[in-house]
Amino acid sequence: MSPRTAITANVLDLPALVRLVDAPEHGAVCTFLGLVRRHNVGRVVTHLVYEAYDALATKALDQIVDEIHTRWPDVSMAIHHRTGRLEIGEASVAIVAGSAHRADAFAATRFAIERIKQIVPIWKHEYFEGGDVWIEGATADPQNETALAEALRVSCA
Repeated sequence: MSPRTAITANVLDLPALVRLVDAPEHGAVCTFLGLVRRHNVGRVVTHLVYEAYDALATKALDQIVDEIHTRWPDVSMAIHHRTGRLEIGEASVAIVAGSAHRADAFAATRFAIERIKQIVPIWKHEYFEGGDVWIEGATADPQNETALAEALRVSCA
């Protein structure tokens, strides 16, 4: 069985993550896949390479799950993020939330991706026609209450 949070070089297995959060009391399972897109900032992307500080990244994912349980206690979560080279169309992040009601599942999923962007030490190296660039990774302190409030505001809008 897969862990609920993971940083992995393996292809993400969405059905396995859904099985982790599926429960008879859940009326909703919400999934989010972040995919490598062909165009970004007017450039034609050829591929991405993700790097992470695995131990701290996993700790940050666990923190996000804990924050979700504080706000939405009945939501079950699973979050996996890939590292390494990813081609166009491949999934870089998979987030799954199971809940009795769809509103909580949607909000928790949106909150998770907002917090990943804020606090998880993962860096993206984008390769495009004619060059490459590092995309800035997470910059917020995981304990920063302003960043946490912003993630809640966006996810519950």
